[in-house]
Amino acid sequence: MELDSNNHSVFSLHYHLILVVKYRRKVIGDEISNRLKEIFEYIQPNYNITLQEWNHDKDHVHVLMKAHPNTDISKFLNAYKSASSRLIKKEFPIIREQLWKEYFWSRSYCLITTGGAPIDVIKKYIETQGQKGVKTC
Repeated sequence: MELDSNNHSVFSLHYHLILVVKYRRKVIGDEISNRLKEIFEYIQPNYNITLQEWNHDKDHVHVLMKAHPNTDISKFLNAYKSASSRLIKKEFPIIREQLWKEYFWSRSYCLITTGGAPIDVIKKYIETQGQKGVKTC
């Protein structure tokens, strides 16, 4: 497993993010997806986030990203959703016709931690801490 580090810690923080278009409108094509990805890549360094993978369907995007322990994910998501919504509506005026209000993204999102061992393996590891004959980190 590859680990990242800073002055005082070693970590591996991967997240699977799913962002959905308001009203599940099917407005994301390749051109819009590529622009949304560019905006993500522009904002990410300010929040210690690194894009790992990006893909889309017509009404949502999937993002795999890495973060640091000091990353405020909710602030990053607010900044990204605000900036990308504003820029996409400005650069692709046709989208305004397909959405009723000022929003591009739904207020909700799905954020799942990834990249580690299954929960059962971690539970077993914690349960066996301090037991003789059991190898630990």
